[in-house]
Amino acid sequence: MQSVMSSGPSLEADSVSILRSIIPGLESTKHKGQAGKIAVVGGCREYTGAPYFSAISALKIGADLSHVFCTKDAAPVIKSYSPELIVHPILEESYSIRNEEKSSISAKVIAEVEKWMERFDCLVVGPGLGRDPFLLDCVSNIMKHARERNVPMVIDGDGLYLVTNCLELVSGYPLAVLTPNVNEYKRLVQKVLNSEVNDENGTDQLLSLAKGIGGVTILRKGKSDFVSDGKTACAVSIYGSPRRCGGQGDILSGSVAVFLSWARQCAAKGEVSMNPTILGCVAGSALLRYAASMAFDNKKRSTLTGDIIECLGRREKEGKIDF
Repeated sequence: MQSVMSSGPSLEADSVSILRSIIPGLESTKHKGQAGKIAVVGGCREYTGAPYFSAISALKIGADLSHVFCTKDAAPVIKSYSPELIVHPILEESYSIRNEEKSSISAKVIAEVEKWMERFDCLVVGPGLGRDPFLLDCVSNIMKHARERNVPMVIDGDGLYLVTNCLELVSGYPLAVLTPNVNEYKRLVQKVLNSEVNDENGTDQLLSLAKGIGGVTILRKGKSDFVSDGKTACAVSIYGSPRRCGGQGDILSGSVAVFLSWARQCAAKGEVSMNPTILGCVAGSALLRYAASMAFDNKKRSTLTGDIIECLGRREKEGKIDF
């Protein structure tokens, strides 16, 4: 495998080589589940699109199974989007339960998730989660159990709100990936480094932030995406689209989850030497940016998240990315 870093002073990752090196082959000898089992924890009464975008993107990229753990109100809606997803309507919000029920319901939620936890190659926490206090408390417990089982976690959206206010959920956990946008990154910098975002010294600040949270991997989204685990840093700036429709971060979270699980498989076989979380972030970022570019070429200003998802598995004859 080629080095993640390109030659010269640039931080640009060799994204295409990374993609090709960690994507598993399609072989008739493999069975269901070997290409990845992903679970999205998110989806509430107000937000049903985000967990769908994340979970269906994981399938479109090549995962075999994709689950969604959501609230009971969100489940029928998410199920109606696609029969491909396995939807678990187990989460509850404060408005639907009495105070005296909270302890028993929380225990039931954890017991149900625990039945599945060891099957998953990666959790995505946060898409469409919302900020209901009881719901966030249940998800905190799910994250603790995932960490005890060494299950990787990609944390986005309201999951980042939760983590920013409770850093011990991920602090010191090298299998955690945070994917903040500009505002979420600003809040993390303020909380962890007690300073403001400094783009003039952005790479060093990103390294310090990842190190300050104990070696988690951070994918800072922007015009260029920057990735660091506190030890090294790289950038992904190839392709992309000027269209900023909502939902692209959800595609990214599902994409990173799949590529992270594949990179870990490669690492276990000794096929790669770099941190699998770094490789997963670079690959997920590059593929999303490539799909967004193709979708924009076709739809221009009317490009929506669904258009980008449809381009995730497409191969370009011109050969920019061919896998």
